[in-house]
Amino acid sequence: MVDPLTLNRGLYRLIYVALAGALVFVMILPLNSAPGRLPGPDWMLCLTFAWLQRRPDYLAPWLIAGVFVTLDLLLMRPPGLLAALVLMGAEFLRSRQQVSVETAFGVEWLMTAAVIIGIFLAQGLILGLFAVPEADFGRQVIQALVTALAYPLVVLVSRYGLGVRRVTPGDLDPRGLVR
Repeated sequence: MVDPLTLNRGLYRLIYVALAGALVFVMILPLNSAPGRLPGPDWMLCLTFAWLQRRPDYLAPWLIAGVFVTLDLLLMRPPGLLAALVLMGAEFLRSRQQVSVETAFGVEWLMTAAVIIGIFLAQGLILGLFAVPEADFGRQVIQALVTALAYPLVVLVSRYGLGVRRVTPGDLDPRGLVR
């Protein structure tokens, strides 16, 4: 018999991978390829951080790295760069989890926005340092701001649409791990 908690974690991990697949499918569709459009938010980054802030046990580091490396390859980005930066940002937010369990949403949003902007700035600096022709620092700054502004929407959909609720202190065992 499978433990209900393990089954729940596995189910949400499958949902996370399925959402990543659906998002990448929509992203590679040639819907509107007119030049000069503003970049849209990085929905997968928002989803990852929203779930990580609520239920860090659902997203293991290997899962985050695997999904973002796959996204890098499918979206023809430099392989592993964004995945490494997202993993560093995710682990920073995971290390702050004990503090963020009791923080208000505004503080969580500001901290997550700072991490998102830091990821995009670091990516832009690294791409610029290596003179990658696709490195457009201005577009990346705009995308970082749009992604940070889209974060509350993803949190709402995650909470009320997918049922990913925040861990409460009653959900933790004596060692501070999620039950």
